[in-house]
Amino acid sequence: MTTTDVRTTAVAVDPGPLIKLTIADCAAKVLHSAVTLGVFGALAKAPADADQVAAATGLHHRMAADFLDALTGLGLLERDGDRYSNAPLAQAYLVPGTSTYLGGFVELTNETLYSTWGRLTEALTTGAPQHLDPDKGGFVGDKHKDPEKMKRFFAGLDAYSDRMGIELAGRIDWSRHTSVLDLGGARGNLAAVLATEHPHLAAGVFDLARTRPLFTEHTARLGLGDRIAFTGGDFFTDDIPKADVIVLGHILHGFDTDRRHELLRRVHASVNPGGQVLVYDRMIDDERRDPERLLSSLHMRLVSPDGSEYRVEDLRTWLREAGFTDSTAAPLLGTHTLVTAVR
Repeated sequence: MTTTDVRTTAVAVDPGPLIKLTIADCAAKVLHSAVTLGVFGALAKAPADADQVAAATGLHHRMAADFLDALTGLGLLERDGDRYSNAPLAQAYLVPGTSTYLGGFVELTNETLYSTWGRLTEALTTGAPQHLDPDKGGFVGDKHKDPEKMKRFFAGLDAYSDRMGIELAGRIDWSRHTSVLDLGGARGNLAAVLATEHPHLAAGVFDLARTRPLFTEHTARLGLGDRIAFTGGDFFTDDIPKADVIVLGHILHGFDTDRRHELLRRVHASVNPGGQVLVYDRMIDDERRDPERLLSSLHMRLVSPDGSEYRVEDLRTWLREAGFTDSTAAPLLGTHTLVTAVR
């Protein structure tokens, strides 16, 4: 191809999408800063102009207008004249203190993603995971040496599991079941949502023993300390408690295929006959074309020695091989896939 041909092709193809992709992280950082500064909380009750928002959040006057208008352009704020208010999306999920608040998850991703993804090229050329030290921002919160950092990590996960729990509470016919176990349920937040929405359920969490103090503190604060049982142990060496329904959320993506097979066989043995297994992850579409799911898989390869996302159909095959039947798959929260199967 000659230089003239290259120039002709370049003129015919709009470079705009490339430029937008190049600066895509800028929009995310605007969101992260807005959450950190408390912009959405400041606008939760009434509209305000830029000076009022700046006074409430500490925004510098030189930055305020462009920052608030950028949030408006991103669909997180609305502007009427010179006054700003939360857009429905922000009002629903980014106002601190509400039951649907996802700001903790936003802060968690800000803390853990950027330094890790800055080493993507190194990972691509060495194959080595880049962020196994949680005290330097890694994702494995229960390995933090600092209890306060563990609490911050779990608080970020809780922000997401609240919404996930509400979704699962409405998706499954829980009247058919009397017990549920959240495998790797950390400090019990998803189990707490399910137990609250369906009081007849006996709820439990199975996680590493070192998580117990955080579980006890959190469930007591929720007033559910006597409603949710905690069992400490290892997925692969200790008995998984029996339950009608066992939930595996963001679990299988941390292991290689052999370990996934092994864990699903162990789960099958612990689900009561007639019960169900629920698996949710950012699973890869079967054609491997969804960029967001593939980026999630790359992230797992960045932060763990064996993890990755996996195709929906692969999971359904693994479940069948483990002894489960009647598997179904459905979108979940627009970012995940929920696969269910019957024991």
